[in-house]
Order: sequence, then C-alpha cells, then structure tokens
Amino acid sequence: MELYNMTLSQIAKKIKDKEFTIKEVLDSQFSRIEKVEPKLEAYITILKDEAYKRAEELQAKLDNNEDIGILGGVPIAIKDNICMKDVKATCSSRMLENFVSPYDATVVKLLEENGAIIIGKTNMDEFAMGSSTETSYFKKTKNPWNTECVPGGSSGGSAAVVSSDMAYASLGSDTGGSIRQPASYCSVVGLKPTYGLVSRFGLIAFASSLDQIGTFTKDVEDAAIMLNVIAGHDALDTTSANLEKKDYRQALVNDAKNITVGIDNDFIKEGLNNEVKVVYDNAVNKMKELGANIVDIKLDYAKYSLATYYIIATAEASSNLGRYDGIRYGHRAAEFDDLLDLYKKSRTEGFGPEVKRRILLGTYVLSSGYYDAYYKRAQQVRTLIIEDFKKAFEKCDVMIIPTAPKPAFKFGEKTSNPLEMYLEDIYTVPVNIAGLPGISVPGGFSNTGLPIGIQFIAAPFNEEKLLQAAYTFEANTPYGSKKPEIN
Repeated sequence: MELYNMTLSQIAKKIKDKEFTIKEVLDSQFSRIEKVEPKLEAYITILKDEAYKRAEELQAKLDNNEDIGILGGVPIAIKDNICMKDVKATCSSRMLENFVSPYDATVVKLLEENGAIIIGKTNMDEFAMGSSTETSYFKKTKNPWNTECVPGGSSGGSAAVVSSDMAYASLGSDTGGSIRQPASYCSVVGLKPTYGLVSRFGLIAFASSLDQIGTFTKDVEDAAIMLNVIAGHDALDTTSANLEKKDYRQALVNDAKNITVGIDNDFIKEGLNNEVKVVYDNAVNKMKELGANIVDIKLDYAKYSLATYYIIATAEASSNLGRYDGIRYGHRAAEFDDLLDLYKKSRTEGFGPEVKRRILLGTYVLSSGYYDAYYKRAQQVRTLIIEDFKKAFEKCDVMIIPTAPKPAFKFGEKTSNPLEMYLEDIYTVPVNIAGLPGISVPGGFSNTGLPIGIQFIAAPFNEEKLLQAAYTFEANTPYGSKKPEIN
C-alpha cells in the first residue's frame, strides 16, 4: 500500500509513531498529485512550497517530542471559497480571479492549530452555484471513476481529490447538497454538519441561511476526526451555536440495535433512477438486518423543498453578490463610459451564466410586488418543512434516503436544461432548508460501475447518532473500500 492510499487516521498515527517523516508523506502525496491532477483537474491552487515549509516546522516539533495535534502532518485540501491568508480565493469565478485573502477562515485556523498541512485549493462551481463543477471559470473537474462524467457539485474538486487519493481529506461547503451529492458521485464520505455547528467565518457567502462548511473523507472515522477539529463556537460568526465541545469519535460504535431508522417511500419516488432504487432498498434491508428498528414516517411538506430552496437561495445570492461591482470588490471592466456602465460591464464580464441566472431570479423574487408572492411564502413553507422534520424525529433517530436520484451524468448532459440540473438536488436540499446534519456514504454501484451514495439525516446537533448509523452501515458493507482505477 502506498502512503497516499491510507486514511487520515492511519497516516496521522504513522507520523506520530515516527514510521515515516512528514516529508516522506508529502513526497508521496505530491507525487500522486503530479500523476493524477492533469487527468482530473481538481485543484485550482497547489501550495507545494508552503506545504514543505510547514512540514519542516512540524517535523522539528515532532523530533523534539512536542505535540503536533490530531492532524499533525496530514495533507488536507480546501474548497476555493474558503479564505486562507495570502492565498487566492477565486470561488472559481472570473470576478474573484485575482483576489488574495488577507485573513484565514476560522476552519483554516482550526486545521492548522491541529497540525494539518493545507496543500491546495480545489475547483468548484462558480460561487458554489451548480451541481456538476461545470460552471467553473477555470476548468471542468472530471470524475475519478469515469472521466467522461462530472464529479458532482458544487464541491466537485474537493470530492475528486479525496476519491483519487490526492488528499487525505478536504473541506467543502454545502448550500443545497454541495458536499453530499459529489460525495455520492465520487464514492467518498461527505458530511454536512448542523447549521451553526461549524463556523462560516471566512466562507465566501452564497446563501447565508443555508451555507455550511463540511468535510470529505475516505471513511466515517475520518469524518468524525475532522468534525472534532472544525466544530465549535466562534464569536466571529453570529450564527455559530454555543454548545459544549464533543468527541465525535465516541459515537463510532458498530451497532444498529439502538437506532430507529425512519423511511418515507412516498418522498423518494420522484425522479428516482431504478439502479439507485435498488441500492436504497438494499441499504434499508441492511440496516434492518443489522438490528435497526425501521419505522415509516411522513414528510408532508418536504416535496416543496426544491421550490422553496430556489427562491430563498437565489434571493440571498442576489443580496450577497451585490458587493461585486468593480469598485471595491471583484473584476473591474477596463473600458466604461460612466459609473452605471462600469457596474454593468464589470458584472457582465465577471459572472458566468449560472450566477447571472440566479442573481436575476433572486432579484425578481425580492422585487416590489413579488416579495409576498414568492420570498415571503417560501419562508413560510420553510417553517412547515422544519416542523415536518421535528415531528418525524419524534419517531426516529435518523432517516435514510438516497443522496442523489441518479448516478453521475456525462459532461454537457444537463447544462442546456437548468431545471433538470436543479432536480439533482431533490434529496439534499430539505436538509439545508431545515438546518439538519446529513452524511452521504458509499452505498453501491450502477451497472456501469458508477458510485451511488446513501444519505443518513439526523435531528439538529445529533451528529452522534448520524455518525453511528453511517459507521455501522460502512462497517458492514464493502463499497467504501473500493477505489477508482485512475493512475
């Protein structure tokens, strides 16, 4: 086994036990990147020199028998909408092509305080708006399992680097499924924590009431380790929950007998591919076989989640992206007649088609005469969806649903039909609408060998049950151990 094949927990232990130097781990990691990155195009920025410098500092500490943290010496990647001091944060947009962050996001500080080595920034859909990583201004990231297919989005780069062993773990952001859907497409573990559990300070906003930073890892144990590092109250984020710090590794118990799993077969009927249906049915049967109590639940309003999401998310995007006008922030047009022309040309040149589409939609639903009909009503439906889930979690500990309605699709297949693209998020957006934690774990494969993920959902701040269910499922199924043949 090559060093880069190992999980985060395995390599962290070997570094601490001094079986390998941190430089040797980095050598292995960058050798892998040099070989695979040209085929996948998952990174926007690679921080090779910075990584080796940090490795020297950490190795000196280790040689002196000092603590280097739970992630000591482990190479980690972060999505390019998360700020890191003196490093570009482009959001894969021409608008921020040359923006260099003057500060660190809280999650970056936490990673580094715990010894991680951040080796690069990953490609994404522009401003996190997309489900395929096709809207990136710079490049289209390929799926490691089939390079003719998309890796999912918007955190496609972060999923691809973990799936292809180009990082031991990565951070992404999830506004409507942008961690869990690419995790499903790339056969990795994608964790979206409860809204407020992980600080959003330093995350470039798309939709502030929905955005949440989360993780991509090779297994559920690594997800728990990463969550231990990044979870916690942050005074710099006004939406951050002030809760007692937990050790999520304690939840990793291979036992389903004390877990009640809720299913709503009516909710998952819409748009579900037959192969995904088989994987989902097998997952439910597996949890039952392992001793879980399976109960029927009814989500009356969850079917309205997608419509609700695309009103609220676009409205917030319209507001958040208003700052990029060519004056203080973002791309500035070289030639213009007056101030209005500067605004117009800078935004026309700086934003791609999907971002423009969502800004226009958001501006429309917030405009006079339409606010009550669309935005206000969407917020009212959001309350009903939240209540829906509250009632459901009175009956069960976790819910199980497919992560995505279909396996990964080919490039260009859905770009001409935005609505069809939006439907890829049908099983993930309810979690964001209600602020719940969700995790996608490898659940099986299609007939053509494409990964299919299974999603577990829990009540707010009940990550322990979420991780226990996911860990138990993973421990008793073979899918997570299979690797893509990308070399």
